Amino acid sequence: MLIILLTIALFVLVHVFGAKLTAFTRTPRSIWLSGAGGVSVAYVFVHLLPELAEHQESLTEHTRDAGLLGAIETHAYLVALLGLSLFYGIERFARLKSRGRDADGGASTPLGVFWLHLGAFAIYNVLIGYLLVHREEPDLRGLIIYAIAMGLHFVVNDQGLREQHGQVYHRYGRWVLAVAPVLGLAVGLATQISNLLLSALFAFLTGGIILNVLKEELPEERKSRFSAFAAGAAAFAGLLLMTG
Repeated sequence: MLIILLTIALFVLVHVFGAKLTAFTRTPRSIWLSGAGGVSVAYVFVHLLPELAEHQESLTEHTRDAGLLGAIETHAYLVALLGLSLFYGIERFARLKSRGRDADGGASTPLGVFWLHLGAFAIYNVLIGYLLVHREEPDLRGLIIYAIAMGLHFVVNDQGLREQHGQVYHRYGRWVLAVAPVLGLAVGLATQISNLLLSALFAFLTGGIILNVLKEELPEERKSRFSAFAAGAAAFAGLLLMTG
């Protein structure tokens, strides 16, 4: 429980003090931020996708006799695709509605669009906090790996949102996202859901993580550091394989 609380504290601090991490805000993209992106990608492909396959088995078992749903053999992957598509749609909508740049260099986004975009990430953070206590691997090793991967992932997300929305994110958004994983943890400690719903939530979050990791590294204007990205991915993949 102490490690869980320390992990949540780390998630909160990343959002609250993200503006202080000046080494991550440069263009060309900081080698540390590209490295963090590489760690997140390694976590997705070496850890999350195999775990998603296990959740697929759970979904298949629970829906085998569920009519049309039971006839679909890839439930978890479809839910992951839904998560990826939903976050992609919201991201595209937010960027299309941006109106140039504000005084801080961030996108000038209508408030309604900003809150929709932020709300999606708040739900995302709630799910990450919730799954902190409902993971497939509740052991200490799995918890530490989850804390490192999601902590670095939050660094990448925070810097992306800060760049996109500027002062409005700094003034309001970071506090909402800081509270969200705490709320998720509280709900996770207070409730117990079925394996079917847990598998669906995990699959949905996996799709969102894949989209949010890649969207921060791929755009040309980011001027990402491939060497740092590859080094981060290789180092964390090696760590996962050695401790697996």
